[in-house]
Amino acid sequence: MYSLLTPKISTYELIDSGNYEKLERFGEFILARPEPQAVWDKSLSEEDWQKKASAIFKKTKGKDQLSPEERGDWQNIKKMPEKWYIIYEQGNTKLKFKLSLSSFKHVGIFPEQAENWRFISDKLNKMDLKETPKVLNLFAYTGGASLIAKANGADVTHVDSVKQVISWSRENMEASNLTDIRWVIEDALKFVKREVKRGKKYNGIILDPPAYGRGPDGEKWILEEGLNELIKNCLQLLHENDFFFILNLYSMGFSAIIAETIIKQNYSNIPNPEMGELVLQDSFQKRLPLGVFYRFASV
Repeated sequence: MYSLLTPKISTYELIDSGNYEKLERFGEFILARPEPQAVWDKSLSEEDWQKKASAIFKKTKGKDQLSPEERGDWQNIKKMPEKWYIIYEQGNTKLKFKLSLSSFKHVGIFPEQAENWRFISDKLNKMDLKETPKVLNLFAYTGGASLIAKANGADVTHVDSVKQVISWSRENMEASNLTDIRWVIEDALKFVKREVKRGKKYNGIILDPPAYGRGPDGEKWILEEGLNELIKNCLQLLHENDFFFILNLYSMGFSAIIAETIIKQNYSNIPNPEMGELVLQDSFQKRLPLGVFYRFASV
């Protein structure tokens, strides 16, 4: 089944998109950022964007060979604070995320992932296990998936290669009144291969690999070169009976069919498969694609 997943978060809104930019509300603040897939025209005027925006990201520096994002600076029009928080609620779960303006245009949360957070919560609550479910979150960034898994009773291992991002994730955990997520600062492929050798098993695996990246010891990550090996090793870590698996791909030009083909080649009898695109819809009903996904679960 090919799906377009369009999540809704009360503290987030995609106001407008177009001309390679997007205008978004995060809590009380409105930001204008580059968006390479918004190839259509804006619905609002440039004057309206300027009036609404609390801060506007302007590209000032190019990309190096292994940097997936263009660097730049924020024009802080309305004197925003260095950091602020937004709330995400789902059923009885209430999470709190710290947001901040980074030189890579990110702010600390990917709202399109909220549909995967709902999936994680749903699958964990359907598992009938005698032991605490174990979840592995790779390329875990600021930990949205880690927090939702922990809040729903899982023992979570959170892996990222950037120490500052791990610190940000820990702040989100503490702000959300959660504890005891296992933090690992390491190259994701190295970590997974070691876990395979140890015979470890996880009930949930979440993969968010970037197009390019570096491990803590300078290891190079290039998506098209490493994805096949990474997925093959991750599939060996899945629990035999109770499990879910989520793969997100953000690289432009990468299809969900690529993920499906690799997984089908290395995993027999895939239960309840879903694939498609993560989409946000602006207030003018324009739909903005923000990555593809492939996921499946035993429950």
